[in-house]
Amino acid sequence: MAAIVEIQNLSKQYSGASEYSLDNVSFQIKRGDKLGIFGPNGAGKTTLMSILCGIISPSDGSVTFRNKNEEKIELRSMLFKLGYVPQDFSFYPELSPYQNLMYFGALYGIPKPELKKKIEELLSVLGLSHVMHKKVGKFSGGMKRRVNLAIGIINDPEVLFLDEPTVGVDVQSKNAIMTYLEELNQQGTTIIYTSHHMNEGQEFCNCIALLDKGSLIALDTLDNLLSQHEEKSLEALFLRLTGIEYRD
Repeated sequence: MAAIVEIQNLSKQYSGASEYSLDNVSFQIKRGDKLGIFGPNGAGKTTLMSILCGIISPSDGSVTFRNKNEEKIELRSMLFKLGYVPQDFSFYPELSPYQNLMYFGALYGIPKPELKKKIEELLSVLGLSHVMHKKVGKFSGGMKRRVNLAIGIINDPEVLFLDEPTVGVDVQSKNAIMTYLEELNQQGTTIIYTSHHMNEGQEFCNCIALLDKGSLIALDTLDNLLSQHEEKSLEALFLRLTGIEYRD
């Protein structure tokens, strides 16, 4: 499968920082991949995700995307085709799921009749139809996560970025979220995922990128990495390559 994202010599040094948060990182993400980005605290995961989403700019290097005709597209021209589900909730708690999605859908310029239909379908799939007109601020953690996810995919993104999409939720909500993400991927959505849940990542991702101290230290399919390092799980591989000491 051809690459949809090309990352070349990407570096980021924040103002006032003595070290790079990302240091000359280069790799490709194939169309249709479920790429898991893992690393200890401070490894550069959030910085990398933020650059790929266009939230912050790199100090050096470039990110380019390719459309289905294999033509290169600059990041700024791709933004409306990206979806981002942050770890922090990204909705207005005083509004209902329906109102939130109407607002964010309008920002993407989705025509109102199409948007209304899409919202109803999305809330149904995510098990939120019965609360679609209630204030999100009163929801459980799992329901809030599902609203967060709905907002991130309201524009039918070609590439979906997920930062800890199931943190703090119950088993049922986690299963519902991961099942739906699998369905999105099977429909063609490329997914870039980061989490501290190693077991979840091992089950979900078909490709693994490991970061440590701003550098890319491993990139391959999980099976290949486990075989290469003679380990039986993503967690064991993670500890072998990044060490067992505490990270702040």
